[in-house]
Amino acid sequence: MTAFSSSDKQQLESLGISAQQVENQIVQFKNGFAYSDLKAPATIGKGIIRFSDKEIKELVKQFDEDKQYYDIIKFVPASGAASRMFKDLYAMTPAAVEIFINGIHNFAFFHDLKYQLQAKGKDIEQMLKDKEYKEIIDTLLNADGMNYGNLPKALLKFHKYGNSTRLAMEEHLVEAAEYSRDGDVAQLHFTVSQEHLDIFKKIVDYVVPKYEKQFGIKYHITFSVQKPSTDTIAVDMNNEPFRDKDGKLVFRPGGHGALIQNLNDLHKEIIFIKNIDNVVPDRLKPTTYEYKKVLGGYLFRLQQQQFEYLEMLDGGNLTNEELDEITAFAKDKLMIDIPDFFSTYNEIEKIDFLYGKLNRPMRVCGMVKNEGEPGGGPYFTRNSSDEISLQIVESSQIDHKNEKQEAMFRSSTHFNPVDLVCATQDFKGNSFNLPDYVDPETGFISLKSKDGKDLKAMELPGLWNGAMADWITIFVEVPILTFNPVKTVNDLLRDTHQ
Repeated sequence: MTAFSSSDKQQLESLGISAQQVENQIVQFKNGFAYSDLKAPATIGKGIIRFSDKEIKELVKQFDEDKQYYDIIKFVPASGAASRMFKDLYAMTPAAVEIFINGIHNFAFFHDLKYQLQAKGKDIEQMLKDKEYKEIIDTLLNADGMNYGNLPKALLKFHKYGNSTRLAMEEHLVEAAEYSRDGDVAQLHFTVSQEHLDIFKKIVDYVVPKYEKQFGIKYHITFSVQKPSTDTIAVDMNNEPFRDKDGKLVFRPGGHGALIQNLNDLHKEIIFIKNIDNVVPDRLKPTTYEYKKVLGGYLFRLQQQQFEYLEMLDGGNLTNEELDEITAFAKDKLMIDIPDFFSTYNEIEKIDFLYGKLNRPMRVCGMVKNEGEPGGGPYFTRNSSDEISLQIVESSQIDHKNEKQEAMFRSSTHFNPVDLVCATQDFKGNSFNLPDYVDPETGFISLKSKDGKDLKAMELPGLWNGAMADWITIFVEVPILTFNPVKTVNDLLRDTHQ
């Protein structure tokens, strides 16, 4: 047991973290996290659904007709500064700088950069001729210029429309008007870092009236920050609590997996989740809209049948035929693993088993063909309770030294673009407590440093990985066109962002 001083206990209380939580985290540091146990990659027809053109039209129609009956919100993780997006420019990496300079006139923020330099008495065109690239880049990134290196991605200009431009956040407002709208109200929720909350709210207040007028709707926009209570203790190389120069315990943000708390606090029926940087200009939005509705329509269809069966199970006294029908739905439509010993159960045991498996939050996840992008993919995995289920697994969760696991990892055909629609209420209209469905064994440990000393940091199970491990999970193929992330500033020069 760790001995905490009175000042330690005061610090923990101020963060909303219990001493027991810290003890559990220290044990996790000592034990480490187990790798995922891959059983097979999910592929078309075996874990991933590919809809026909006819089915796509039917699902879009179902979404458009049924959405009026649901409380829908769009959830956009938008935390943190965009510094990683400019990592190569900070380092003045020659190849990245060359691409940036050659395409500089095509960035949506070019005119702002030009005027910022004019205010300093500089002419950007002459600076380009004189190869004064560092000053141009410094003006873009630093606080005495445009401060892009310290702003969140949400507040960076992504796209041009003639003489106007849009921030990444504005593109989400435009999207929400199409598919997270109930009548004349569209709901969005942004998770924002505390340091950016005020400026984020001011800019939202400034731009929203334009889009309300354009689309004839009202936006209901809410914000949350990652809670200090989800921070995790840092430890030294001996797994003892790491302390700063003043002797205070050091805590670090628990990663995007901590946002399961933010998601839980919404208490909404249907939640679309999409990353802040995955947006496209208007000319490419129709495909995005169509497949958002496909995912939503399929969720509606599955949930309507799920709720009907749960009502039957809740009532009890089912016939063998009814139990067989529900079992087939769970297995074939909800991709729930039905173990061999299920056949030995009596009627009450079967009802209890099926009720437990069906009465959970559900997510329908878009999957794109893998074209070499880094990140997670869809797999069948086995957990520590010997249950097989569909999961989104990151590369860091895989034992790459294990030849069989590595072979399965390499044979994956699809990639997770973070394109989810979630149902988070039960058939009686009660919100699930989402933290109950997290697999705490799916986090990971990374090495960091502070004050010149090495430390270990713990990332909580990722929001769409271990934090949703015990959800009913469905994978649907969506076009690669719906996935257009901006990981580096030069990604904005791709045709799909022009």
